Amino acid sequence: MTTIQTKFDSLNPATDEVVGSHPIHSAEEVQAAVDRARTAAVWWADLGFSGRAERLQRWKGVLTRRAAQLAGVVHAETGKPHADAMLEIILAIDHTAWAAKHARKVLGPHRRSSGLLMANQASTVEYQPLGVVGVIGPWNYPVFTPMGSIAYAMAAGNAVVFKPSEYTPGVGRWLADSFAEVVPEHPVFQVVTGYGETGAALCRSGVAKIAFTGSPGTGKKIMAACAETLTPVLIEAGGKDALIVDADADLDLAADGAVWGGFSNAGQTCTGIERVYVHEQVYDAFVAKVVEKAKTVRPGFDADANIGPITMPSQLDIIRRHIADAVSRGGRALVGGEVGDRYVQPTVLVDVPEDSPAVREETFGPTMTIAKVRDMDEAIAKANDTTYGLGGSVFSKKRGMELARRLRSGMVAVNSVISFAGVPSLPFGGSGDSGFGRIHGPEGLREFGKPKAITRQRFRAPLTLTSFARGPKVDAQVAKLITLLHGKRR
Repeated sequence: MTTIQTKFDSLNPATDEVVGSHPIHSAEEVQAAVDRARTAAVWWADLGFSGRAERLQRWKGVLTRRAAQLAGVVHAETGKPHADAMLEIILAIDHTAWAAKHARKVLGPHRRSSGLLMANQASTVEYQPLGVVGVIGPWNYPVFTPMGSIAYAMAAGNAVVFKPSEYTPGVGRWLADSFAEVVPEHPVFQVVTGYGETGAALCRSGVAKIAFTGSPGTGKKIMAACAETLTPVLIEAGGKDALIVDADADLDLAADGAVWGGFSNAGQTCTGIERVYVHEQVYDAFVAKVVEKAKTVRPGFDADANIGPITMPSQLDIIRRHIADAVSRGGRALVGGEVGDRYVQPTVLVDVPEDSPAVREETFGPTMTIAKVRDMDEAIAKANDTTYGLGGSVFSKKRGMELARRLRSGMVAVNSVISFAGVPSLPFGGSGDSGFGRIHGPEGLREFGKPKAITRQRFRAPLTLTSFARGPKVDAQVAKLITLLHGKRR
């Protein structure tokens, strides 16, 4: 007789030690959680902006005071250094505070011009809560990334049902439990755990929206499942971000940015630097500086390690394939090139053909390709020659903003890397295979509300358009008015 698995273990990727055991929630259990959330959502929305902000600020305080404890869970489930875990928690706290503080200003009633024809109307628009939002989170930044949806959705007045990655369920559980301490009355924030089937059940549960972060392949499956119930989706599906180095760039700054952007979190960053295009005048000097810095980045699980293991074991095969293919086609690994059973040495590849998987596909490991270009026009053309469109970086003293605007991506950092993710007021998201929709900033808050347009008649108009009492005289006057307003030849 086949035994149905009802629990699964979360493992430390560095040691295979069992970190915790979690339930595999069935479709029925997911539906029950969503049903509970619907009632909670009404209560939460009725608290208003100020009531919700007060609770979210209290939660922010809990996260801040217990950050080291949460970082320990992140460290155990992902293997990333404790300091990196603290960094993503700090950013999540800052974003939560911003969302709580600015929700009313962004989503509350705003007056709109009614125009001349409807001058007797007072026009407003406001964003009302969607109801219940489903969030499906990733394992690489298990606090910061999903909180960009969770905190913003709750600030907008929604209840949330969160399905964390099966690699980091303990982080999701910790977040939900800590929130319940400051909001014990109703299950405003719940967690369901399990594998892909649990996520699919959340998509089909009748939530008002799904916010997903993961691979493009899984994103397509999410969209297909949500299409069955016309559930809207917000998708952030990775990237193949490029860094561009102009001839006048500060090379020390650019090299440091490239190494951190490419190798931090063992390269497991959707906005990480995977491709670098350098002006031929400074190419050799830049490469030398990158190689020197890359040699000092050490993987490991001890307190002094700079990066941790590859969290998802199957990713090792992808990284190995990309490096092997690049080398077989004439590329050279100036640093690294070694892929172990858990760790990958930071790898700097040069002379890699542009049609190689290492250049075309998301590697999601501590590797980067560096290519020489004649000028910035070639750099922009090659950087934009990708199906992804998430982030990017430009290093240039004079042309930074110009080049940033020419990159086909949702975000760009000038003379830094990934800094846009740390600014709560900026929208985060991309296009193409990187997905659509935005988290963070005013745009992120609006993703979790539905716009409501309201007109209120202030006085009776001399020309009443919305009445059967309107006669030929009124029609003639309106036609004359429209001609005066819009009929002039330019």
